[in-house]
Amino acid sequence: MSEKVMVVTLGCEKNMVDSEIMSGLVHERGYSLVDNKEEATVIIVNTCGFIDAAKEESVNTILDMADLKHTANLKALVVSGCLTQRYKEELMKEMPEIDGIVGTGDFININDIIDEALAGKKPIMVGNPVFNYEKILPRRIGTPRYTAYVKIAEGCDNACTFCSIPIMRGKFRSRSIESILAEVTQLAEQGVKEISLIAQDSTNYGTDLYEQFMLPELLNKVSEVPGIEWVRLHYAYPGFFTDELIETIATNPKICKYIDLPLQHSEDRILKRMRRPGRQKDSRELIRKIRDRIPEVALRTSIIVGFPGETEEDFANLVKFIEEVEFDRLGVFTYSMEEDTPASRLPDQVPEDVKEYRANTLMEIQRRISERRNGRRIGEELDVLIERYDGRNDVYIGRSQYDAPEIDGEVFVTNCQVNIGELVKVRISHSMEYDLSGEAIA
Repeated sequence: MSEKVMVVTLGCEKNMVDSEIMSGLVHERGYSLVDNKEEATVIIVNTCGFIDAAKEESVNTILDMADLKHTANLKALVVSGCLTQRYKEELMKEMPEIDGIVGTGDFININDIIDEALAGKKPIMVGNPVFNYEKILPRRIGTPRYTAYVKIAEGCDNACTFCSIPIMRGKFRSRSIESILAEVTQLAEQGVKEISLIAQDSTNYGTDLYEQFMLPELLNKVSEVPGIEWVRLHYAYPGFFTDELIETIATNPKICKYIDLPLQHSEDRILKRMRRPGRQKDSRELIRKIRDRIPEVALRTSIIVGFPGETEEDFANLVKFIEEVEFDRLGVFTYSMEEDTPASRLPDQVPEDVKEYRANTLMEIQRRISERRNGRRIGEELDVLIERYDGRNDVYIGRSQYDAPEIDGEVFVTNCQVNIGELVKVRISHSMEYDLSGEAIA
C-alpha cells in the first residue's frame, strides 16, 4: 500500500521551504500527500528551535501527533528541522514515540528516513548543517499558487549574542544566481506572481560566493523572469544595506517598496551587548536615506525588549526612538534566554513580567503609529493582489506591495470582479489600524 504522508511545518518561512521540498521528494517517490492527520500513515513534524516558546510548541506537536498511533492510522513519526539539529540525542531518549530524526542539512534524504522508520530502524541522520542546494529539487508549494518563498542563502555569520541560528543552520552560504533563477522560473511557470526572497541575512548575499554584495543584481535578474510581478525582500540586515541596494529598490518597478530591516534595538549599549553592527546614528541615517530615495516605502523592523541589562532608561529611549522614526510595521519580541548563546551568560537578566509589560507598551504605541501612517494612503491608487472573497459582505480581500504575506495588513476591495491571485487597481478610501479599504478602479 502506498503510504499517506502529512508534513506539519512549525516556525519561519525558511522552514516552510524545507517542508515544501520534503513534500516534493515524498511525492516524487510515489507516496500520497494528505492534509488530514487521521488519514496519515507517516507524519513529518518540521520543528522550530529558535526560542523556548517555539521549542515547547514543537514538543507538544510531536506528542499530539504520536497519539495518532493509537487512535488513527499512523505507523511512523519522523521529526526534522532546527530542534532535531540541536537536540537529536535528547529527543530520541526522551521521546520514544519518534521513529526517525533528520537534521537541517540532511532533509533531502527524507525518503530514506521514512523507509527506515517504517522498517522499525529508528534512523538518526543529523550531520553538519552545511546543505545548500544548487540543483532544482522537487517542491510542492504550500502557499497560495500565486506567491512563493525562495531561499537565496542558508546559515548566518553574524554571531549575535542572543541567536542560536548559526548552531542550527551553520555558516552563511549563498546559492548561485543561476540556481535561484532556475527555481524562480519554474515557480513562475506554475503561476507564481510574487516571489519573496528570504535568508537569515539577505543583504550579505553573494559575499561568500562572489566576494562582493550581489543582492542588487539578483533582485534585478529575478524581476526579469517572465510572469513575476512582485519581488519582495525579507530580512535585510542593516549592517550591509548599500546605497546600490537602495537605488535598485527605488528604480525597479517590480521590486516591492517594502523593506524588512531588523534592527533589534535602538540603544548603543544594548546593541553592543547584542553584538549588532552599527549604532543608533547609523540606523537613523540609513532610514533617512531609504525614505529620501523611496518616499512611498513601507519600513518594517523587529525589536527585542528585555535583553539582559536593558534598564528603564534604555526602554524609555527605545520608546522615544520608535515614536520618532515611525516604522510602518513593527514586530516586538521578548528576549528568550537560549542555551549555548553568549547572552544567556550575561548578568542583569530582566524579569519576565517586565519584558511582557515593555512589549505590550511598544505594541500599543505602534498601533497608533500604524493607524496614522495608514491614513496617508487615503486617496492613493494601489495595485492589490487579491487573495480571497468574503461572500457574506461581498468584498474581496488582498494585499498591496506594502504588505507581506501572513504578517502585515490587508486591503478590503469593493466593486470588484476578479479571480483570486489577480492584481487589481484600487483607490484607497478608508484606513484602519493595520488595514485599508477601497474601491476597484474599472
